[in-house]
Amino acid sequence: MSHPTGDRVTYLTPQAYERLSSELEELKTVGRERVSQAIGVAREHGDIRENADYDAAKNEQGMMEARIRQLEEILRSAVVGEPRDTGTAGPGMVVRLEIAGDEEIYFLGSREEAIDGMDVLSLQSPLGQAVLGRKPGEEFSYPTPTGRKLPVKLLEATPRR
Repeated sequence: MSHPTGDRVTYLTPQAYERLSSELEELKTVGRERVSQAIGVAREHGDIRENADYDAAKNEQGMMEARIRQLEEILRSAVVGEPRDTGTAGPGMVVRLEIAGDEEIYFLGSREEAIDGMDVLSLQSPLGQAVLGRKPGEEFSYPTPTGRKLPVKLLEATPRR
């Protein structure tokens, strides 16, 4: 199975793919219709230069179109299926890390796939990049935003349950 290249790959479970697809469909149909009606109604209220309803509707339209673009991008590059248990830290895995002596558990992947009550570690983040492909027991470090290097040990990498 070939995977799209680049770091815009999002690993999605079939359930998450379905959920995002239906959200996209809903936004493109019902959502767009609702917002254009709201803009039409607000226009009828007269002068659109100081019309809060019009501003709010246009603002919602902008945010909705941004979400539509984001969903289209995610779904276009999504790899659907359960992550393979390769024994290394990869997208869709739960990783247990020891960072500067503290133990932390993260879901390695995208916010769209977040597991309730677990922090998401983005694959684009410095720590996400540093942990990718590591095996349990490996020690490495990653640069913090302030430029310090923190020691990290990968304790465990398991597929999400």
